Amino acid sequence: LIAGYPWFLDWGRDALISFEGLTLIPKRYEIAKDVLLTCTRDIKYGLLPNGYSEVDNSPLYNSADSSLLLFEQVQKYLEYTNDDKFIKENIYPKLKLIIENYSKGIDFDNNNIHLEDDGLISSGTENTQNTWMDAKYGDFAFTPRNGKVVEINALWYNALKIMEVLSKKYEKLGKRILSKKYSQMAEECKESFNKKFYNGRRKCLYDVIGDGKIRPNQLFSLSLTYPIIEPNSEIAYNTIETVEKKLLNSYGLKTLAKGEPNYIEIYEGDGFKRDMSYHQGITWVWLLGLYYNSLKNMIEAEKRKTYKTKLETKLKEFKEKTLKTFEKEIEQRGCIGSIAEIYDSKRPQEPKGAIAQAWSVAEILRIVM
Repeated sequence: LIAGYPWFLDWGRDALISFEGLTLIPKRYEIAKDVLLTCTRDIKYGLLPNGYSEVDNSPLYNSADSSLLLFEQVQKYLEYTNDDKFIKENIYPKLKLIIENYSKGIDFDNNNIHLEDDGLISSGTENTQNTWMDAKYGDFAFTPRNGKVVEINALWYNALKIMEVLSKKYEKLGKRILSKKYSQMAEECKESFNKKFYNGRRKCLYDVIGDGKIRPNQLFSLSLTYPIIEPNSEIAYNTIETVEKKLLNSYGLKTLAKGEPNYIEIYEGDGFKRDMSYHQGITWVWLLGLYYNSLKNMIEAEKRKTYKTKLETKLKEFKEKTLKTFEKEIEQRGCIGSIAEIYDSKRPQEPKGAIAQAWSVAEILRIVM
């Protein structure tokens, strides 16, 4: 899966985010297996390669989230195929290895990943870019996001809950002990997350604990198979409302809310200026997938009829608008037949960046199909 034409080759993070839309929905199950095998082939210290060097094809490990994204896609693969044999024999041992390494700590390639006493994962340094907001110019990381990051911990909780279920199915001896261990770790993580990540003043989640800027990464807390925030809670409704007001537009979600320090809404200029703006207000298409999943999870969890009906109407209108917007994009703007990586956040919201981006195509397909 080519992450973005013509700039990017195959990336672990991009391949996994694109996985359901490009391999499972079109029923390309053999390709799906190849992707999972490739992603897990070169795991080192519990880290999936985030990419491969264009110089010598050696794996690159500058990512704290790629390994955790794998768990969600394994879950999706099983939902579509029920192929437990393939997962148990080929992937499950790697999943256990990832959990083990994240638990004891990984300081390889400056990832600085470690599990703290409160059950939350801390990662990164001021000079590294190991989340998807990875713009770096020389040695300067524009959005280092080091510390306890919202999506890393949402993904960690989701991974633990998935492993709680898989270990019950796949382990012969002591399966209850291992499953119980994953369950306890997950509950500790969830309790700490709900105490520490909610920003009551701004009615949304901290992007990183101590960093109150409004960014879209908080939607990971609602959009995964096992949401770390209860989808029918007041926190969930406040979070989704803040995202809708501050970040959501027809082409995606802005990476930073207008009015925040260093906000930039047009992607232009030399390499330094473009990299500086990349995750500081520019609109990214793939983030619509997080919003879509969040609404679906909220609908499923909501027992109050009035609230459920409102959410269902909102989801229906969102899908119709997304289909209309991107039919026009695919036929009339940018790269005909594909979808761009990013868009300006100011009208006329021109397509920018890679002209054909895997996760843009994947998430729009997933929403409209």
